[in-house]
Amino acid sequence: MLKIYNTDIETNEFQEIREFKKGSWINLVNPSENEIKKVCENINIQEDFIRDALDYEEKARIDKEEDDNTILFVVDVPISEKGEENEIYTTMPLGMIVVRDEFFLTVSLRKNKIIESFEKRKIKNFQTYKKTRFIFQILYLNSSYYLNYLKQINKETEIAEYILKNSMQNKELLKLLSLEKSLVYFTTSLKSNEIVMEKTLRGKIVKLYEEDEEILEDAITENRQAIEMAQIYSNILNGTMDAYASIISNNLNGVMKFLTSITIILAVPTMISSFWGMNVKLPFENSPMGFLIMVLIAIIMTIAVTLWLNKKDMLK
Repeated sequence: MLKIYNTDIETNEFQEIREFKKGSWINLVNPSENEIKKVCENINIQEDFIRDALDYEEKARIDKEEDDNTILFVVDVPISEKGEENEIYTTMPLGMIVVRDEFFLTVSLRKNKIIESFEKRKIKNFQTYKKTRFIFQILYLNSSYYLNYLKQINKETEIAEYILKNSMQNKELLKLLSLEKSLVYFTTSLKSNEIVMEKTLRGKIVKLYEEDEEILEDAITENRQAIEMAQIYSNILNGTMDAYASIISNNLNGVMKFLTSITIILAVPTMISSFWGMNVKLPFENSPMGFLIMVLIAIIMTIAVTLWLNKKDMLK
């Protein structure tokens, strides 16, 4: 998908346009080959800049091409996907390309809430021709969305823990495992984004304006807070998973102990009856009450073994 937006300098009106106008914002979402070639031919940039941002495994980084004065920013943005049973939280690369201070491109594999916020004019003081500010606003909004997703993950963790307290279910344990994996992805991506922002703040990548620099500093602060939250939630979740693993192991040991005790109890009458089944001289073999005496002995021995096992907490 290819869309071009422009903010009129005089009227400050934001609208979608068809031509490649200087100062415009070009948004590419999972573009086709024709769309990539069309953009590259019209604004004269290398296809690699766009294709790099479309690589799902691309890491957060900055790439500056001195020859044609083109800068590529790649950051990881948080996304959520509907799984078979649970919401899956992960990240994907978002490319931002500044072309000769004339055009600004955003490139992503799929729609995301960050870009949609700008398309729907939800962001204040946003103009397509102010490219430095645009980058910083995206970085700030990105950090804010990480915080929001982390709060959602924490809430889902608490719900899963509450359900597990009442009944151990594989479904909830798998959900906790999925959330733990999401926190690992988030922590890794946030740290990579921090490197990009710190490098940008040093002022050697793009020209920093005093009124925009504060936005970048706020974005770095939000990003650091998100890193701390992700690490805290991850540590808590790791501890929770370890605790439940211990509980499950303990419950299994309890079940095995109980079954072993039942086996011992059932073995007592079997053992006694086996003795009386031997082809040798035995007590009470000629007595008409011999069978009842044998049964009585088996019952007494079984009760005695049961009481002893219960005293040793083997039946709990």
